[in-house]
Amino acid sequence: MDGFKPHSSHWGAFYGRHQSGELEIRPHPADPHPSPLLGNLPAIAHSSARIRRPAVRRGWLEGRPDNAEKRGSDVYVEVAWPEALDLVANELRRVYGKVGPQAIFGGSYGWSSAGRFHHAQSQIHRFLNVLGGYVRSVNTYSSGAAMVVIPHVLGPYDHFDRKSVTWEAIERSTELIVAFGGMAVKNTDVHGGGISRHVVRPALSGARARGARFVLISPLKDDIATDLDAEWLPVIPGTDVALMLAIAFVLVAEGRHDREYLDRYTTGYPRFEAYLLGREDGVEKSPQWAAGICGIAAETIVDLARSMANARTLITVSHSLQRADYGEQPVWMGIVLAAMLGQIGLDGGGFSYSLGALGNIGKRQLTVPLPTLRQFHNPVTDFIPVARIADMLLNPGDPFHYNGQSLRYPDIRLVYWAGGNPFHHHQDLNRLRKAFKKPETIIVHETAWTSSARHADIVLPATTSLERDDIGAADRDPMMIAMKKLIEPVGEARSDYEIFADIAERLGRRGEFTENRSSREWLAFLFETTRTALAAAGHPAPDFETFWEKGELMLPVKPDDGGPARAFRADPDGNPLPTPSGRIEIFSDTIESFGYDDCRGHPRWYEPALETDPVETTYPLYLICNQPHARLHSQLDYGDFSRSTKIGGREPVRMHPTDAAERGISDQDIVRLFNARGSCLAAAVISGDVRPGVMQLATGAWFEPDDADAAMAMCIHGNPNILTRDAGTSQLAQGSTGQLTKVDVERFTGELPPVRILDGMTFRAG
Repeated sequence: MDGFKPHSSHWGAFYGRHQSGELEIRPHPADPHPSPLLGNLPAIAHSSARIRRPAVRRGWLEGRPDNAEKRGSDVYVEVAWPEALDLVANELRRVYGKVGPQAIFGGSYGWSSAGRFHHAQSQIHRFLNVLGGYVRSVNTYSSGAAMVVIPHVLGPYDHFDRKSVTWEAIERSTELIVAFGGMAVKNTDVHGGGISRHVVRPALSGARARGARFVLISPLKDDIATDLDAEWLPVIPGTDVALMLAIAFVLVAEGRHDREYLDRYTTGYPRFEAYLLGREDGVEKSPQWAAGICGIAAETIVDLARSMANARTLITVSHSLQRADYGEQPVWMGIVLAAMLGQIGLDGGGFSYSLGALGNIGKRQLTVPLPTLRQFHNPVTDFIPVARIADMLLNPGDPFHYNGQSLRYPDIRLVYWAGGNPFHHHQDLNRLRKAFKKPETIIVHETAWTSSARHADIVLPATTSLERDDIGAADRDPMMIAMKKLIEPVGEARSDYEIFADIAERLGRRGEFTENRSSREWLAFLFETTRTALAAAGHPAPDFETFWEKGELMLPVKPDDGGPARAFRADPDGNPLPTPSGRIEIFSDTIESFGYDDCRGHPRWYEPALETDPVETTYPLYLICNQPHARLHSQLDYGDFSRSTKIGGREPVRMHPTDAAERGISDQDIVRLFNARGSCLAAAVISGDVRPGVMQLATGAWFEPDDADAAMAMCIHGNPNILTRDAGTSQLAQGSTGQLTKVDVERFTGELPPVRILDGMTFRAG
């Protein structure tokens, strides 16, 4: 292809060519809707934001007693690789030897590369396990609540509903989709590990052309594709559970719930119904009750309930709803509502969690395993829910509850991070800045000078996937891709594997870590897992060199047969769910036994802290902090496409015309959003596509403080996590609540500080 080589990213397969100093990208020809995020890739080859040499924070290097206080504002000194590797090895030797592995936190979030071998999370966990283990995190910022509550209700996360409802079934059978939290197609541009064909848009359009009806329940009108003519119910943020309960109330009051399904396939429904009808607490969860909470008229709720009972209905619940106070409840209640309709297991009906949140959810399952790097055993039992990192660093030894366990935060002396940007994912960034001053040493592998790199003591430049060979493959995607190196490493960047191998050598563990294989030998070794399975099943099974030469390999997929939900519906005794009862647990005795006052034995309405905390209620506007459309999380914020969506170099924030007029704010004004936790600047976009009283500011702008030494810094670039609360969803899951916060906003009238975070780092001489 004229020098173009195959490659893959989390947002799509493509071909690339580096010629005359320019990187040219072409989407894979089989992709019907390539993602515009591919436009961020060319900047990798030349951006000044890239880290080109190892660097050490001067205060740490000089060993000043108070040096940690300068994390985030200190200067850096570039050093040669041998010196940097010696420093890292010596620190690991010191902490492992004097304190032990329970004092080392291995941070990674897994999104750094689409490749199966050069997967930073796998590499760092394998490396630390070879050395003796580490404190780990569990679950994700995206679905921390769902990953804990779903196993209690349906069985293992990602086993039941997300393997049962396909886009093909929706296109052929679904009559009504009720999307709680929406199904924003921008989110389907991305899938962890890669996506060869973006099929969501044509599938939804096909369903609409057949006559399917879509109901969007969200404060944002564009949380679903505009060509679907969806009915928009602009719910008050954080109140979806009240609306769901009211729909359930109508089903019972009018005898429209499926009693036979509830009796045969669920357990605990009578206890839930007692709460629903007010027999337990004296409050009927009626449409009239819910209307005053969620802002949707009672008549509309009644009509929606009747429509859901009269059609092949699919209920979806987005990631966003469970990234808020009591985030377990909307997921659980969505399952209960689908069970009451009796449609779980029917073609195109029932329930699907986070359908539309990732590009491959809703595709058919693969029949063969994918190449996977073994991480070895971690002997350390200490862990934290991923969103509790600041609590851990600030409060070592303090107790916390999680999923029925009473635990204590470990005392972390060294943080080692490879893959991921905690100053993107985490909430209350001023608090996180304080927390990052606590460890003795922070080591980071990074490709660019993100805020996380600027808070580290030792920064090691890592390659991107474009600078190395790898194998691209992902769950539910039938194309395996030979990810061929497109450019030479920028500066002195090295792969995580090379870095860890050289450190392991200094610690006498190189052989254990590498198993005496080069990167290329590892690719061939890992490929064999898939090749062997293909051959055993009678499918074409080329050897690695043949695959590499061809550039891609199509993998077999399972039939679209309704998955576990259909099998359970057909024979609940022969195919029981992996729950204590073998049924859908509308009431969970296990959860009830934990005694949590913020997550009882069945789904219920809890008034959000944003509406009960006296500090939060002083701020009149909701701020929705959702996923950006111009990048994946904060990745490649320096890319051309991401930069093109900024206004005056800052992130756009949408607000309703009424709210803007009350504050004298005009379109494209630079505004200051603020609350008790901090403030940020952004560029106003006046839009009727947001509910009055609601603003929307996407996550992912690299955090840049106006004063890096100040305890209460303002982000001048527009990172909303300077405003969000660092609080768990409940004692059950301790998930992130970063989707929603309360703020006020005003026109910014001072001298505008320049945004420089994307311009790279200025160094002092060593």
